[in-house]
Amino acid sequence: KYKHAKISIMDIQGANLMIKVFREKEELLEFKKIQGEFSAILNSMQEAIEVADINGTIKYVNPAFTRITGIPETNRIGKNIFKISPDGALATVIRTGKMVFGQRTKVGGCKADVVSISNPIIVDGKMEGGVVVFQHFTDMMNLMEELKKSTTIIENLTNKLGQVTTSKYTFSDIIGTSAEMKSCINLAEKSAQSDSTVLLLGESGTGKELFAHAIHATSIRRENPFIKVNCAAIPETLLESEFFGYAKGAFTGAVKSKIGKFELAHGGTIFLDEIGDMSLLLQAKLLRVLQEMEFERVGGNQTIKVDVRVIAATNRNLRKLIREGKFREDLYYRLNVVEITVPPLRVHKEDLPALVNNLIIKLNRKLGKRVRGLSKDAGEILFSYDWPGNVRELENVIERVIVTADDELLTKKNLIQHVNQFRISPERNIDLMPIDQMEEMLIRKAMAKYGNSVEGKRRAAQALNISLATLYNKLKKVKPANSYKN
Repeated sequence: KYKHAKISIMDIQGANLMIKVFREKEELLEFKKIQGEFSAILNSMQEAIEVADINGTIKYVNPAFTRITGIPETNRIGKNIFKISPDGALATVIRTGKMVFGQRTKVGGCKADVVSISNPIIVDGKMEGGVVVFQHFTDMMNLMEELKKSTTIIENLTNKLGQVTTSKYTFSDIIGTSAEMKSCINLAEKSAQSDSTVLLLGESGTGKELFAHAIHATSIRRENPFIKVNCAAIPETLLESEFFGYAKGAFTGAVKSKIGKFELAHGGTIFLDEIGDMSLLLQAKLLRVLQEMEFERVGGNQTIKVDVRVIAATNRNLRKLIREGKFREDLYYRLNVVEITVPPLRVHKEDLPALVNNLIIKLNRKLGKRVRGLSKDAGEILFSYDWPGNVRELENVIERVIVTADDELLTKKNLIQHVNQFRISPERNIDLMPIDQMEEMLIRKAMAKYGNSVEGKRRAAQALNISLATLYNKLKKVKPANSYKN
């Protein structure tokens, strides 16, 4: 019995020994596998690698080392780095124990110009040797140039992404059930189904931009960019570069190229607002883009082809400008394939209740108010007014009254108290109005129509047939400038 137990114990000890041997063999095989994989990685690298122990004896060089230096592996392994390259990066790192970064030197029989990085090899806190990695200086410069190009491309794409927008409005955002508005919306919806150029006409503040957004949002290009350019807001000297972009070095400060609006709009729609304010020189260049769908950046010679749909808008009489020699007739016919005239608010006042209700809902949300609507007398005073600034002026009036009103119902008193336009009774006989009051009323109407910008004041002065300086002087006497902001 006891003899049998002794044999069993010996068998167990033998089995444990066998298990240990197998485990060590497995670990050795795993180590060899890892070593093989590591060697494969080092051998495939494009950078040259050289390894030496703490005594300076070279233990390893990869194939890239021989390719770059021209020195065979057999002529390097076993040699002492302190004897063959005492001032090199590898000898320095073993001698000092400190990393050597970016050392430029010549190596090998071919005196290859290389840049190196060398690090000490630390095992369990003790330095066991060093490793140097280097590559051709020309290869590094080429790599840096490629990196620079890639960075430029990324910057351009980032810049482009930041400028690209989509349409913000659809036809459901256009309020109006009057015959005039229905006709206008119907024509715009039809134009959205084609790719033809659209010319939106109408006074300032009628909502031409709203129609441009809606046309794009309903078109086959709706998933692509919608780019707006206000031709009146950009100085003439910059308008061409805004349209077409510019090449690097095109002018002082152009340290890199810039994508223009037409390029940004590729595949989508470009909306040219205030097209009637464009110079004749730029009109000619725009005509070429509309005809050929190609252009060159400012200062560049590469022809760029684009696919864009053009929607233009203006509050000016283009036919009159053509007669005066201020607008190209050929460009007019290129733009005016589909003409849509957005009616002024004074001819579709039956839409006022719906417009006001929509504005109250929107402004309550924006301002945190709880206005329920208008009193009857407030509605009557709004209806009796001619709205020279159109829907934009209406938005301004309603917001101003909501901001200042304390009650949930807007009244005639609120309008007269806070809005300059209604302080002169519309029922008053204008023929008997004092001249100074009549002048004040006309100036208010002009400012409401054209806006408070420098360009708006210039147009207001033209409409009133006075100089810009005279208008500024009269504005000081009438009301503060912020009374006329739209």
